[in-house]
Amino acid sequence: MQRRTFLNILAAGTMSGLARTGLGAAADEPPSVDSLTERLNPAIQHARDVALNLLKPSAAELERGLRLHAESVVFDAYGFSPRAAIDGQALAATVEAGASDIELQDLREEMSMTRCVTDPVEELEYRQAWRASGVTCIFQNAGEEGQDPLRLLKRLARFTYVTDLLRGFVSKAAVPDDVEEAKRQGRHCLYLTGNGVPLTQQWVSVPDELRYLRVFYQLGIRMMHLTYQRRNMIGDGCGEETDAGLSDFGRAVIAEMNRVGVIPDCAHSGWRTSLEAARASDKPVVASHTTCAALDARPHARSKPDEVIRAIADTGGYIGICSIPAFLRGSGDIVMLLNHIDHVAKQFGCDHVAIGTDVAYSSQNSAAESRKVPRARRGRVDFRTLWRPDDFATTPQMSDSLAWTNWPLLTVGLVQRGYADDDIRKILGGNVLRVARATMSPQTAGPR
Repeated sequence: MQRRTFLNILAAGTMSGLARTGLGAAADEPPSVDSLTERLNPAIQHARDVALNLLKPSAAELERGLRLHAESVVFDAYGFSPRAAIDGQALAATVEAGASDIELQDLREEMSMTRCVTDPVEELEYRQAWRASGVTCIFQNAGEEGQDPLRLLKRLARFTYVTDLLRGFVSKAAVPDDVEEAKRQGRHCLYLTGNGVPLTQQWVSVPDELRYLRVFYQLGIRMMHLTYQRRNMIGDGCGEETDAGLSDFGRAVIAEMNRVGVIPDCAHSGWRTSLEAARASDKPVVASHTTCAALDARPHARSKPDEVIRAIADTGGYIGICSIPAFLRGSGDIVMLLNHIDHVAKQFGCDHVAIGTDVAYSSQNSAAESRKVPRARRGRVDFRTLWRPDDFATTPQMSDSLAWTNWPLLTVGLVQRGYADDDIRKILGGNVLRVARATMSPQTAGPR
């Protein structure tokens, strides 16, 4: 089927059988087939065109896939809510005032995360992206990479602010039932995860080091990275050549996560650390946004081999397949992402695969606003990104096909591959909900 035919199917609305209103779907309309396909802005529509041209679904596959997507609880196993454009003029003024690189980075991040609340144009972009995605909930990255509690508080504060002030549209989910309630009400929500385990870093005793873990749980964090690329006191990250595994302290961390009700996430951990974490845990362990090493002769450091995937599956956990072309390897596009889902589903079962995109929609205004800011001087490579050199070349087609707003076409792709509806629902969000429930303590864990 040719590209023009795909677009004609979408424009005519034949896949839904629903009468068009002439006004299209509102930005905050509850998910329906029409809300997933109508009045898409140019950036979202372009990404759809790219993915459709790769998938080439039939009209029947489109109809079934989009209906199933609209009806399902869609839970991104690890990702980011839509990002606003910065205020270029305000950031430029801060540069002129002599702000440090750290200040500028922090302000840029805050603007991208919170201007959906303070700027009407960015709020509309935010709502449109949510609507087009059909996503119910995102396991939202709400912690900057590291272990310092003050460092980990910033993103948590920003997303708490957004969900407080846009709570009629997007709320903070505290328990898994909140996610299903948001779906019933036609709203969206964020379930919060941190990019590190908060530690006092005083090393007085193990309980003292771990006391902030429960504090951050009480603040809403429900999953934490054990490591982030590099080695820490818990274990080795995926960027370490030695891959030395989980430390004795790391085993105490996992025990406390099990007790409190926080999911151990080894997405950025080394292969041995991931394997040993799974074997040490009494509750499900996940790799929330990763890929399958078995699908490429030169797998990326962020992938997981089958031995690790099996260990994670044996805990009742899941492998979240991400939308990063370089991690997927091969064609690096939506087709390759579906290949990774197939690998986990066929080798380890549909109960153990999810989709953790690890990408965000960025406002159409981002480029124009960024051009207002003086070019920053070249800095050193971030410590967290020091991993093995990689010559994989990402193309615009790869990235466009994997756009966050193309979530509905992931469901269409699963339909094309012959998955039963119940298994698709597990992959779209059911597995994440199951693990969230299995991890949550019957009651809030108190002090030891």
